[in-house]
Amino acid sequence: MATDASTAAAAVNVRRDFPHFINGAFVPSASGKTFENRSPLDGSLIGLVSEGGKAEVDAAVAAARAALDGPWGKMPVAKRVELLYALADEINRRFDDFLAAEIADTGKPASLAAHIDIPRGAANFKIFADVIKNVPSETFEMATPDGGEALNYAVRVPRGVIAVVCPWNLPLLLMTWKVGPALACGNAVVVKPSEETPATATLLGEVMNKVGIPKGVYNVVHGLGPNSAGEFLTSHRGVNAITFTGETRTGEAIMGAASKGLRPVSFELGGKNAGLVFADADFDAAVEGIARAAFVNCGQVCLGTERVYVQRPIFEKFVAALKLKAEAMKPGLPYEKSTGIGPLISQEHLGKVLSYYGKAKAEGATLVTGGGVPDMPAELKGGSWVQPTIWTGLPETATVIREEIFGPCCHIAPFDTEDEVVALANDTPYGLCTTVWTQDLSRAHRIAKRIDVGLCWINSWFLRDLRTPFGGSKQSGIGREGGVHSLEFYTELRNVCIKYA
Repeated sequence: MATDASTAAAAVNVRRDFPHFINGAFVPSASGKTFENRSPLDGSLIGLVSEGGKAEVDAAVAAARAALDGPWGKMPVAKRVELLYALADEINRRFDDFLAAEIADTGKPASLAAHIDIPRGAANFKIFADVIKNVPSETFEMATPDGGEALNYAVRVPRGVIAVVCPWNLPLLLMTWKVGPALACGNAVVVKPSEETPATATLLGEVMNKVGIPKGVYNVVHGLGPNSAGEFLTSHRGVNAITFTGETRTGEAIMGAASKGLRPVSFELGGKNAGLVFADADFDAAVEGIARAAFVNCGQVCLGTERVYVQRPIFEKFVAALKLKAEAMKPGLPYEKSTGIGPLISQEHLGKVLSYYGKAKAEGATLVTGGGVPDMPAELKGGSWVQPTIWTGLPETATVIREEIFGPCCHIAPFDTEDEVVALANDTPYGLCTTVWTQDLSRAHRIAKRIDVGLCWINSWFLRDLRTPFGGSKQSGIGREGGVHSLEFYTELRNVCIKYA
């Protein structure tokens, strides 16, 4: 793996432009339009991204449909599994290239991307290859009215062309979390990466060609959202299903587009996740866990914790300990071993996060630490840097307690009883996840059933068995992915009924 900035720079130099990948070929936009991809580290220009429109989306959907009608649609499961394993192996062989591309787009520490983004991105192909080759189906025998018999059995068939609309916070991981099961089930995909992070989706096109994935199975169209590639893709009648990870407002727009033609959707949307720390918790483990949940990836994690509730006997001690954790996170270059936190994704997002920091102050928050922009070296001052921030003292009606910020920040409030903190955790339109810290096993089970979320962690955070169901409740999403649960979206069950004498 790459371990220094010079190696990373060499790898990034492999590609400074980001064309579309359609029908197995890299192509520019027919219009010639491009937009800039800038580094969140210092604001420097990484390269130009082709801006797709209706013509590119039409071409990508047509290529995907042709692949389904061609060799990909006729390929046996065993051969698909073999190709998906080869995909994972080739991503790992080019680990340094993917790592450098991901870091160039996001600025996140190499220690984080090398531990989570790239290995999990590769593993998603093997995980779902294993699922599809081992999934059982159902069979029923029945008597017929004329005294004969019939045999019913179910077969899984791919849905067809899947639109995959990806976020920028974990670009490779969350993209392959969707592309992996889609391809395993025999679909073809058109991927619309975030305009902020085009690199790894583009690079994956090279890997697809290298291992022999047929043309048109994997397509990438870059662009923006409204009146651009995103809108054209999600409204395209040739798309059979849409999967999206991102903010709830965008999900609502996509759901409106999907209603034309009654196409199914799978959404992981926003969250305002709570962390619950009881007085009997393993204190050091709870502080470490909440610090990760609030600040890792500069707080740009859908599953992150922005609301923390601590039982009153340990409240002051916990606030002081979390303050030390936040202040120990040194911002810096991705490949420096001392770097504990990277930048936000863009200047635009920095402005949003700082606006919430301002709202917290205006609404009377007690600032424990942070609240602004760190003093960076001259060469990094153009980056999207922000301080990890902790507040206390706000009422539950405060803006930073009600609205998702998506930055490295949290508000900490005391509580007294179990019923009280469950009510506080549930008092949100979102329902993605929560993390609970207690050594009382009975309490852990009770709370896990009472909090309205798709995922409840007990004495842990971001720990995932990829075979388990994943998704949000309320305004945090629709549907479940992971293991066999992904098959419910990426395939349709077809019943075959055979009557015999």
